Amino acid sequence: MDLAFVQSDLLERYLDTDVISAAEVTALLERRGVLDGTPVYLDEETQMPVPPLCEFGRYLSTSLLAETTLKDYGRVIGRLDDHLAALDSDVLSATETDLVSYRGHRTQRQKKPVGGAVWSRESFVLDDFYGFLVDRKILLNRPARVAARGRNALAPRVRAGMDIRHLTFEQYRYLRDVGLGGQLPNSQVDRTFRGWSPLRGRAGSDIALGSGMRWREWATVLLPEIGLWPGLSGGGAEFQLQACAKYGKARTVYVPEDAAASADLFCVLERPDIVRRAARGLERKARDLFVVSEVDVAGGRVKGVLDGVVREYEMSAMDAKLRRITVYEGEFGLEALTLFVCRGGLMPGADAWKSYRHRAWARMTALADHTTPLLPTRRWRWHDLRHTYALRLLTYLENLMDGEEPDLKARRRRHRSYLTGHIRHNPLLIVSRRLGHASPETTYEYLQYTDDLINEFEAAFNGWVGDGEATYAEIASHVLSGANGDRR
Repeated sequence: MDLAFVQSDLLERYLDTDVISAAEVTALLERRGVLDGTPVYLDEETQMPVPPLCEFGRYLSTSLLAETTLKDYGRVIGRLDDHLAALDSDVLSATETDLVSYRGHRTQRQKKPVGGAVWSRESFVLDDFYGFLVDRKILLNRPARVAARGRNALAPRVRAGMDIRHLTFEQYRYLRDVGLGGQLPNSQVDRTFRGWSPLRGRAGSDIALGSGMRWREWATVLLPEIGLWPGLSGGGAEFQLQACAKYGKARTVYVPEDAAASADLFCVLERPDIVRRAARGLERKARDLFVVSEVDVAGGRVKGVLDGVVREYEMSAMDAKLRRITVYEGEFGLEALTLFVCRGGLMPGADAWKSYRHRAWARMTALADHTTPLLPTRRWRWHDLRHTYALRLLTYLENLMDGEEPDLKARRRRHRSYLTGHIRHNPLLIVSRRLGHASPETTYEYLQYTDDLINEFEAAFNGWVGDGEATYAEIASHVLSGANGDRR
């Protein structure tokens, strides 16, 4: 069985038939609500759709999942079918023994076995898949038994906790300045550094740490959102986040002044050269881009031409895919409306940011000596900066409210007492709202780390972001003022 995915933007380029036009197919997909990324399963010999599996793909599409999630879920079924084909079976005739064999293959026997978190997600998809087939009367029963309380028998027996990995002050500055910024451990300029855009990496890390946003959220931020737009006075930025947020859960994001200044430095020193070099290429691709003609900063809206039609969008409702192709007429011609750009002139993708991170880690480890901070045991992730933000802000708010308390039992009593207090002043719930967690239970995972001796003698967040004297106390002040209803 072959696996393909719906990709409407490729139709105009590759669909060549006299029977139906690309525009008609695109309109049909839109009318039927078939999202980009919807998996399509094809018979290897005839290349015709396999109806039961394509029905499941359609079912996933109606769940309004993100494009990347649709593709990931589609690949889970594809991998299972490939494994079963070697056993002279398939996903529609699989037995419980076949599925147990597949679990062993994925978690133990393949070249790079997957961990519990990955298998937990895959077992959920498989459970949903066979539940769908039974509900639609395609199968009489699930091939795997349902365990107690409706639990999937193939799921991991142990529920893994959150993998909270945070950085100390010294680790963060070493990561930002040496790994991403191209300095030597002694803060001198490394003339052998061959990184192409060190200020971009520094700005990205400062915004990630200063705002607590997830990678997909801060890497797709637009210039007007972060305040780097004509007519705006600069300073800290506050904007609404939704389409790029996890689960589409809306929340207000605050980027402190020093993090915005770090982005401004990138825009002044590096971004113009990238934009100038890429302008001609963007002009050639203008018909495939969303060319913005009006930006209403106060209203949070943009208006322009996409696919030959004038369209208007609320910035918070623009997903990552749309943001990637959004441009405006700048000094050198067309340029991306997103803050971060790469050599092609548009927003860097996931693979690009991953490569920046990996190169930074390689440089950090190569230059590490007795003068450098102890590096994490595992390669750092962009998400570690979000964890650091959460832990530092939570600790600071606790100490701000009750003072530092060395007695661990007293601190635990304090955590419980917060839950009975005013919900708007509860540090846990304040941080939960700022992070956009679906449930405060997720934020509770950080409690076990608030007693760690991270920079115990450093003022909370002092000097982490930027190169000035600003502190994360500014963030805490902003958070508390918002909790009290004082909007600045």
